[in-house]
Amino acid sequence: MSKPGQVGAVAPSSPHLAREIASVVPRTGSPVVVELGPGTGALSSGIANRLPAGGRHVAIELDSGMVEHLNRELPWLEVVQGDASQLGSLLSDAGIDRVDAVVSGLPWSIFPARLQHDILQQVGSVLAPGGAFTTFAYLHALGMSGARQFRRRLDVCFDEVVTTRTVWRNVPPARTYVCRRPHLL
Repeated sequence: MSKPGQVGAVAPSSPHLAREIASVVPRTGSPVVVELGPGTGALSSGIANRLPAGGRHVAIELDSGMVEHLNRELPWLEVVQGDASQLGSLLSDAGIDRVDAVVSGLPWSIFPARLQHDILQQVGSVLAPGGAFTTFAYLHALGMSGARQFRRRLDVCFDEVVTTRTVWRNVPPARTYVCRRPHLL
C-alpha cells in the first residue's frame, strides 16, 4: 500500500471478513448499499455476493489511484470519488437520498475525533429507517486511543451497537460493529 497512513491496512481484508461485514446487506428487493473506503475492493466482492440483482452498490473512495484501480478491476461497481465526510452531497449528486446499508472499510482509529464525528453524522443522515451501518476494527488496535474513542462515539451516534465475533481468518484478526437507529447530533 502506497499510503499506509491513509489506508490503515497491512493487507487486503479476507473473504471471511468481507462475508461478516456484508451481513447487513439486504438479500431481497432493490436495496442501496454504500461502501466507504473500498480501497482495493476486498470487501466489495462480499457485498456483491449478497446484494440481490435489483440492488445498487455505490463505493465512495477518496484516492484517485484507488478509483482508477476499482474502475478497471471491478467494472460492475459504481465508484464515486470523494470524501466520506461529504457523503450526503455525494449521494445526492448520484440521485440517492436514502440507503439501506453503509459498509465501511475506513481506518477509523487513525482519524481525528472531528472527522470520525462528521462521517458518522453523514452516515446517520442517509440511513433509511431499518438500515444498518457496519465497520470493523483490528483486534490489535482496540486498545489504541483512537479506536477506544471511535467505539465510544458509536455508542453516542447509534441507539444499538452490536460487536460481533472475532474474524480470526483475517490478517490481522478483526471484529465488526453493526450499528442501527442513528442519533443525529
